[in-house]
Amino acid sequence: MQDERTELLRTPVTFLKGVGPQRAELLNRIGLWRAYDLLFYFPRDYLDMSEKKDVMQLEENKLQTVCGVIDSWERKQTRRGDMIALNVDCGKRFVKALWFKMPFIIREFAQGRRVLITGKPKFDHPFWVVMHPQITYLSDSEDEAEVEPFLPVYPLTEGLRQHHMRKIVREMLPVYAPLLDEVFPADYLAKHKLLPVAEAVKEIHFPSDNASMLWAKRRFVYQELFILQLGLAVRRYQHRIQLKAVPLPVDKKIDARIRQRFPFDLTKSQEKVIKEITADLSQPIPMNRLLQGDVGSGKTVVAVYAMLTAVANGHQAVFMSPTEVLARQHLRTLTRMLEGSQVKIAPLFGGQRPAERSMVLQEIAVGKAQIIVGTQAIIYGEIPFQKLGLVIIDEQHKFGVLQRAVLKTGEKFDPHYLVMTATPIPRSITMTLFGDLDVSIMDGMPPGRQKVKTYIVEPDKKNDWWNYVARKVREERWQGYVVVPLIEDNDDTPEGELSNSLLSVFNQLSQNELSGLRLGMIHGRMSTEEKEKIMFDFRTGDIQILVATTVIEVGVDVPNANLMTIIGGERFGLSQLHQLRGRIGRGSNPGYCGIFASAETKDAEQRLKAFAATTDGFKLAEKDFEIRGAGDLFGTQQHGMPPLRVADLKQDREVLEEARQDAVEMIHNDPGLAEPQHAKLRKQMLNRYGTVLNLGDVG
Repeated sequence: MQDERTELLRTPVTFLKGVGPQRAELLNRIGLWRAYDLLFYFPRDYLDMSEKKDVMQLEENKLQTVCGVIDSWERKQTRRGDMIALNVDCGKRFVKALWFKMPFIIREFAQGRRVLITGKPKFDHPFWVVMHPQITYLSDSEDEAEVEPFLPVYPLTEGLRQHHMRKIVREMLPVYAPLLDEVFPADYLAKHKLLPVAEAVKEIHFPSDNASMLWAKRRFVYQELFILQLGLAVRRYQHRIQLKAVPLPVDKKIDARIRQRFPFDLTKSQEKVIKEITADLSQPIPMNRLLQGDVGSGKTVVAVYAMLTAVANGHQAVFMSPTEVLARQHLRTLTRMLEGSQVKIAPLFGGQRPAERSMVLQEIAVGKAQIIVGTQAIIYGEIPFQKLGLVIIDEQHKFGVLQRAVLKTGEKFDPHYLVMTATPIPRSITMTLFGDLDVSIMDGMPPGRQKVKTYIVEPDKKNDWWNYVARKVREERWQGYVVVPLIEDNDDTPEGELSNSLLSVFNQLSQNELSGLRLGMIHGRMSTEEKEKIMFDFRTGDIQILVATTVIEVGVDVPNANLMTIIGGERFGLSQLHQLRGRIGRGSNPGYCGIFASAETKDAEQRLKAFAATTDGFKLAEKDFEIRGAGDLFGTQQHGMPPLRVADLKQDREVLEEARQDAVEMIHNDPGLAEPQHAKLRKQMLNRYGTVLNLGDVG
């Protein structure tokens, strides 16, 4: 019986009532091949047709719908542009519909054709006039009273009309919706106030009323988020029961030896996080922790403590970064902090000479190399670790889910695993992309860390800003960054404005605003040697102003750099702006950041104002999420995760929290989802997330 229902749901759209070969091609073009696809092709919006009125009952400036027959139309030029005027005979009175600059609307007009006009009318004797109304065409057999109160609006392709799509879906729903398999047990639906799937599908396409529409949406948002959280909960459970690690305990002696390396007191925040990490490291289960710390909160010190814990227990540690610039920065920091110790640090980068790389690999194989610092080059090929005990990945959000899993599989034991980010992540995203990790948060700053003042530089104040920068560099020997969004010129720079491209800005500043100062430039397309030479010259003061792209976004640490100018600030997200600003004020002087921007959109204006108002990265991350949603912040494809189809992390935060709690509870009570009533949930979870979360068979 089940197989028969499944086969019917696979009916090609060609054979659905009202489709046929030609229309099937159009449906195929938008990914609709079978009846099942059409059931779950949800509307992107709805037309509110709930207020249907007789023409004599119409009220001014209220959204209403009136039925009539097309009588005549005309097209003429007015001061406002091309105008289409449609006269609709509604029985006792005419309604005149007007559209400006929408000539395509006329294509569907036909005398005698029945239509519904939806809009906010105004009375202009003897007509009711509606500006830019929604027009809905009725078939000869359709009764206006039978038209649903909310009409679905679907994403379409050229040649396919909304009324075609509505008719197809309307015809197929009674036949195919009852065939759908319910994945939730009946008592679960009742307990969590979820509509059964067949009812929810009908209501999401043609809602009976506004409340029914919201309940139908909630059913599918909850289901999508619950299946994701179920996968993450299973991954966490499997991690705890299937993977084994060598415990790396910290006693008083090890703790004292490590702290000798830090010529300063640790912050309360650092102490709290180190306590959480050492508790994890002491267990025979691999640590699986995400460390979020704001810019400059001292995450590197925590990373060094963890790595020295591994070394003290006779194991190797890996410190991996997304870029070579950042990896080399970490290499210099570690070399300085561990100067005079017996700890051997080895670099492993993609562009190393074969002889150098071969020597490093040999040192790793025999255990001579205790801390290995590098880029993603570490995860490619077979690295012969002798005793890998700990993996630390910096700037976690720049690595995909699958990438960060590569180092985790050992022959006998798996390494402990710590991922760090200086880009605070909104809670909703943490629960989805990083829901399999325990989370530590560092929000305190080390003593002496200077504040950064931020200014949105108005166009008439730009010369004053450059004069200030030049004076600080000449008189106080400060250094600074100028950050641009582009390497090469494009054509959208307004005349008279400073270009947003690296070379143009470099030439302009060298010859004009900052002439006489020593300028350098750096970008991601340079070779490793070129970038290293530029950064060395900047650190030593040979370069006073570094013109750069976002290659300096994370990790670059030059204590004398106290000035930053960001050009084209509207092109950057809030978190990225915050990261860039974090490069200054790292020494004994305060930082000053000036941002040049043309806030042409409301979103850009909101971002820039928020950026200037606070230096709290966690507040900025939530604000960025509030403004832009999840898509722009952390692309799911980058992480290897399938995109969400129905849920919106920005709008559905409460449902996400609920789904997470419910999923954790279900896995706690039935870890393998082995109970018969959970079999369908188990199957759906594995189909969607089994591969990307590396779940295997949960049983």
